[in-house]
Amino acid sequence: MELTYLRTFCEVAKHGSFTRAAEYLGYAQSSITTQIQRLEESYGAVLVERFGRSMRLTIAGEALLPYAKEVLRLHEESKEVVSRQSKGTLSIGTIETLAAYYLPPHLQTYRQQYPDISIMLQPGNEPIIIEQVKEGALDVGIILDPPFSDPELHTHVLREEELVIIANPEHRFKGLNAIQAEDLAGEPLILTEDGCTYRAMLLKVLRGSEIDFKPSYEFGNLEAIKQCVVYGLGVALLPRIAVADEIRKRQLIAVPFAHPECKFYTQLIYSKKKWQSKAFLGFVDLIGAGNHQNL
Repeated sequence: MELTYLRTFCEVAKHGSFTRAAEYLGYAQSSITTQIQRLEESYGAVLVERFGRSMRLTIAGEALLPYAKEVLRLHEESKEVVSRQSKGTLSIGTIETLAAYYLPPHLQTYRQQYPDISIMLQPGNEPIIIEQVKEGALDVGIILDPPFSDPELHTHVLREEELVIIANPEHRFKGLNAIQAEDLAGEPLILTEDGCTYRAMLLKVLRGSEIDFKPSYEFGNLEAIKQCVVYGLGVALLPRIAVADEIRKRQLIAVPFAHPECKFYTQLIYSKKKWQSKAFLGFVDLIGAGNHQNL
């Protein structure tokens, strides 16, 4: 049964006239008659009868009226709830660096705008995040990569992230404006976990340049990496945003790593098949993806 029939029925009951109901709804009177007839066929009962020059509800019609009004009310309420998307979960996959140093202020603002949306933050490395977004296990992914594209995904570049070599303030790199691959020869390297895209880039560059490098430590935790560097156990490649506080406190120095392949961007990805609710679009707009060009 179409909601239109119930709405027409309520207007006939309100106006006591097919003609006035037709005028109010913008239908031809014949259309009102047809809709009421179909509604009566559906219920197997006469709902409206002629009384003098007006129409009035039968006993069956009187019984139906409160239900019809409630159905229409619930329909309007459901449209409002769905359009606002005021409840639900937004799942975000991202790497530790962005989860800790990029997303928090955006999540705070988003929570203020959508207080009833639960946010599930799923950490991982880029290949896993990309696959889970494509499979629909995650609503969005925020990755740190060279310019990325995939035929199944929308990609928005949010901003470029500077990668720096960090070292103890007394290290020989102090005072350099940039670090070349050859500067890392013989340096003990403290690496991020396997699967990290900027780790892979660094190792590729060093091997391609035939640099004799020394991987000394490997950690899946940024704080552990930074503390080891503070204590002079080696140098590491990290995004500047991850070490901004330590640089400000002069616990570390940070020198840009100069290489053509060292171009990394924070990027938002989501499936081209993704249903874009208001809450979803609110998140995309909030972090500024709407102002950037798709890749």
